[in-house]
Amino acid sequence: MKRKVTKAIFPVAGLGTRFLPATKSIPKEIMTLVDRPLIQYAIDEARAAGIKEFIFVTSRGKSALEDYFDQAPELESALRKKGKDDLLSALKTTNMESGAIAYIRQHKALGLGHAVWCARRLLSNEPFAVILPDDVIAAETPCLQQMVEAYEELGGNMVAAMEVPDDKTHAYGILDVKEDMGSVVSVNAMVEKPEPGTAPSNLAVIGRYILRPDVMGHLNRIKTGAGGEIQLTDAIAREIEDGDNVYGFRFRGQRFDCGSKAGFLQATVAFGLAREDLRDEFSEYLTDVISARTAAQ
Repeated sequence: MKRKVTKAIFPVAGLGTRFLPATKSIPKEIMTLVDRPLIQYAIDEARAAGIKEFIFVTSRGKSALEDYFDQAPELESALRKKGKDDLLSALKTTNMESGAIAYIRQHKALGLGHAVWCARRLLSNEPFAVILPDDVIAAETPCLQQMVEAYEELGGNMVAAMEVPDDKTHAYGILDVKEDMGSVVSVNAMVEKPEPGTAPSNLAVIGRYILRPDVMGHLNRIKTGAGGEIQLTDAIAREIEDGDNVYGFRFRGQRFDCGSKAGFLQATVAFGLAREDLRDEFSEYLTDVISARTAAQ
């Protein structure tokens, strides 16, 4: 019987240098899309997928991220006294049960594979998820929930995947597809950031994973790969060699790369327009801006 996926790793140790100077004093994961931090979108997605234990791989300067999930009794009391029940309800979604969340330090920036490996002692012999908060996915059914449902049928290892333009494949881990079964593909190999023109497909790995515990053993033996880092895709590739049990999952939804400024702005517009309380006013403003720019040109 396949074990349920109840633990998730959130690699959040990065410095967020592409968002300086803002990230000089606040973790990038606390930056907000409308009124929710990036990390809240990731946590909500994990909860919807049945995750019960949340493991954060952090670094120095991330105390604000840890405080975000703590209780705020003074604030809650003030909202309660003022009868602001809607804000109180929103605030409670940020609270985590005692013992549900753990923090592990990654002392050196040695890549995603190393960040995942840092959490090894908090995992027993069980499958686990990995969620990259930079990848925000708008979907009717949350992406990780879609993956968990597919995993329960297939088992093995599963990575979220989406098609990218051929001239962008060098920026991703790319799947070499063995068999295309529609929403799921079986994988021959994975190539991390292939040289332009050498990618085996245009199906790129996106920041959602469901992995077997054997992956940790591979990470323990892997040396540095592309970019001088320990690559998670290299460990997953070993799983392909050992068991031919890696699948790519074409999720239903729109992915925003919030690790880039352009992607963050695009997500802000998309999520703003999706809000009933903001849609009309925001849409009118955007229309005015576009009209003004068109007239100026």
